[in-house]
Amino acid sequence: MSVAEPAGSEPPSGTARTLRAPVPVDLATTLWPLQRGTGDPCHIGTPDGAIWRASRVRTGPVSYRLTQRARDEIGCRAWGPGAEEFVETLPELFCLDEDLSGFAPTEPKVADAHRRFPGLRMLRTGRVFETLVPTILEQKVHGIAARRSWRLLVRRYGEPAPGPVPPGLTVPPAAAAWRMVPSWVFHQAGVGPERSRAIVAAARVADRFDQPGCPPSEIQRRLSAVPGIGPWTVAEVSQRALGDADAVSVGDFHLAAMIGWTLAGRPFDDGEMLQHLAPLRPHRYRAIRLLVVGGHAVKPKFGPRTAVTDHSWH
Repeated sequence: MSVAEPAGSEPPSGTARTLRAPVPVDLATTLWPLQRGTGDPCHIGTPDGAIWRASRVRTGPVSYRLTQRARDEIGCRAWGPGAEEFVETLPELFCLDEDLSGFAPTEPKVADAHRRFPGLRMLRTGRVFETLVPTILEQKVHGIAARRSWRLLVRRYGEPAPGPVPPGLTVPPAAAAWRMVPSWVFHQAGVGPERSRAIVAAARVADRFDQPGCPPSEIQRRLSAVPGIGPWTVAEVSQRALGDADAVSVGDFHLAAMIGWTLAGRPFDDGEMLQHLAPLRPHRYRAIRLLVVGGHAVKPKFGPRTAVTDHSWH
């Protein structure tokens, strides 16, 4: 239910809610996976500590501002046709219905991070297709190139976010817009044919992904049925859109090596990584996030997954 916020530095109007959670919620750490690099047009942090995002929910575009008010309290104000829907479903974003009573990791580094960062939550945006597009852009390319492509395409085909928002905040394109992006525009944005075809194919069946009440396993099956979408992409989407605390990004260029160096002092391949993470099921992704935010993750100094190649026309 919407409630009034106290007067002060909050932007005017909009639909407001104060979320008082039964557990700690670390806003910035929890939302970090949603930001697609510095300069993401759909995710802006402001000097006052607020996080602004723009999205499309079932009832339409929405922009929202989230603030950390207390260890277990998040302030929210939203604008646009989807504002009421967003604030009503805010607890789902932070997976506040999770039961963590059975999560008692014995691996020392994971246990230490779990103790020090109790506010790390999983994410369930519910916006599967919206999460899928930037994930496809990140397939088999350097993150710098993928984020540049995301910025260029969102700025070209998205729309200004509703409300009194920071300059440049943009609602990501709808599926219908992604279906109409010409191949030469994808090329100009540095997106090769394999990834562009996957985006267009997914856009054609986008309504099969964002269905309330559909089991995550079924959504994952539908994602896997789209040409160009493999296990890595399904896991990355599940982590952000479906609240899957066990989704491991198998096939990631760096992840297995990082887990190996962190837990065993040597690089792992995917099979060894899964073997060592098996005791942490069904919280393997949660454990990975804890290792990272807790400062335990050892990042091997390997080269980038690929060179940052400019595929655009000149």
